[in-house]
Amino acid sequence: MTAWRGRVWNDGMPRTNEQPVAAPRGHGLRLHSWNPDSAADAEAWLRGHRDPGFRRWNTPLRPVTDLDGARESLRVRARQQAEGVSRSFRITDEETGATLGHIGLGEINRPLRLARVGYWVLPEARGRGVATRALLLAADHAFAELGLYRLELAHALGHDASCRVAERCGFRLEGTLRGAMWEEDSRDTFRDAHLHARLATDGMSAPAGARRGGRHGKWDASRSTAWPQG
Repeated sequence: MTAWRGRVWNDGMPRTNEQPVAAPRGHGLRLHSWNPDSAADAEAWLRGHRDPGFRRWNTPLRPVTDLDGARESLRVRARQQAEGVSRSFRITDEETGATLGHIGLGEINRPLRLARVGYWVLPEARGRGVATRALLLAADHAFAELGLYRLELAHALGHDASCRVAERCGFRLEGTLRGAMWEEDSRDTFRDAHLHARLATDGMSAPAGARRGGRHGKWDASRSTAWPQG
């Protein structure tokens, strides 16, 4: 669950364990499934959730405050991935293997071929276009490999950096969702969100830097998430 108050889809279809997810790669990045049994993965997950830039825009339903909580959070995501209802990827540098952040496809609805995108970037990886490149890569994976048709991305109103990342990746602004997210560190007050979406038929063309696959694209790297990742 996330701090979003909008639609919850449940198609009622039985789930079966899916095959391991291949690691998408491109734009100087590689996306790996998070490993709950990896100490390094748990530490990176905890650092991401403790980061003030993450906390400014996200109030998870189950906050991650220590390594035990990080491991449990990753176990939940691993189960959801096995059931086919989400994809959670550790963003890594394709050359060095360093962890840069997270990007996920949540609440995958197979009949409607729809999912919601969320991401965050670790502080030391910002300013390198990581969010933009990862979003391009995840969208390609969602459309080409998972057969999805629509991806939704939302961010808190006023989060201009996330708005720019969405638009650079072909996610069109569709409107404002009133009271769709919790305010920072609050479960009693709510804030509006911008809703962006991209369709498989939108014909997005990647920015020149992404097509070249350079390590450091010339786009703004967001420190935020979309559809808050908890």
